[in-house]
Amino acid sequence: MPAVTVDNPLTLPRVTAPADAVPRPVRAVTTAPSGFEGEGFPVRRAFAGINYRHLDPFIMMDQMGEVEYQPGEPKGTPWHPHRGFETVTYIIDGVFDHHDSHGGGGTITNGDTQWMTAGSGLLHIEAPPEHLVVSGGLFHGLQLWVNLPAKDKMMAPRYQDIRGGSVQLLTSPDGGALLRVIAGELDGHTGPGITHTPITMVHATLAPGAEVTLPWREDFNSLAYVLAGRGTVGAERRPIRLGQTAVFGEGSSLTVRADEKQDSNTPDMEVALLGGLPIREPMAHYGPFVMNTREELQQAFEDFQKGRLGTIPAVHGMSPDGTPRDGM
Repeated sequence: MPAVTVDNPLTLPRVTAPADAVPRPVRAVTTAPSGFEGEGFPVRRAFAGINYRHLDPFIMMDQMGEVEYQPGEPKGTPWHPHRGFETVTYIIDGVFDHHDSHGGGGTITNGDTQWMTAGSGLLHIEAPPEHLVVSGGLFHGLQLWVNLPAKDKMMAPRYQDIRGGSVQLLTSPDGGALLRVIAGELDGHTGPGITHTPITMVHATLAPGAEVTLPWREDFNSLAYVLAGRGTVGAERRPIRLGQTAVFGEGSSLTVRADEKQDSNTPDMEVALLGGLPIREPMAHYGPFVMNTREELQQAFEDFQKGRLGTIPAVHGMSPDGTPRDGM
């Protein structure tokens, strides 16, 4: 699990919660069901079964893989529309290509993040590059959907291309945890992701037996999803493992601890830590559209059907009017 790492975490700034911080209790631990996305891409639905009031402003998150593809097996998703929210795609292992009908996109690989603000709408495709399809290989990542408030839902689409080398790296006081701040702020240290809805997104790696207690904004919600390994969450040490999400209650700090013994194929505990300022607006979600009302959802479908969200570029095997080119 390369993502972004350092040889000696003790060279990094150290983060700890103040002595008077109020520990966040663990409200629930849920287990993500497995499924398939797009053309048969394996995912774990990290937030399945969690009430939206505990997720807001997050909508959903999929753990993509971890999967070792054989030659010819890598799969992605076909062209599809989005409107009304942001998608955050974080690649831990492997390579993914992104393209959209506005000309945005590119290739992201180990530790990179692509932040797509769909806003008023676009067409979008995510797929492994041809060389990965031919060779096969390891693939692992996350895709997070972040809601937009009503005032921003129809903003112009935009991309942020966040390279792994630009994330803010931090550690715990004893160096047992490596913290990658992708977006938002942690103890005064800011990640490169620019968000319309205030959030914090951190990928933490904890060595066996390591524990970290982090300061957390009291007005944010708080979630921890285990990407690999096992350990405990909260001061009460609630057990948690791969594919499970912890929902924290109110407070000003959160604690994660890795078990002393991890699986042989998982030397460390890997955790995605998420927090955000709730939007507290009505949400209407269906498929690739996230709006505030049913009428706005219906308008999104109508706009998509009438080609108002864009057309598939000719460079991707389609003519400007969205019909297949010769030989496709």
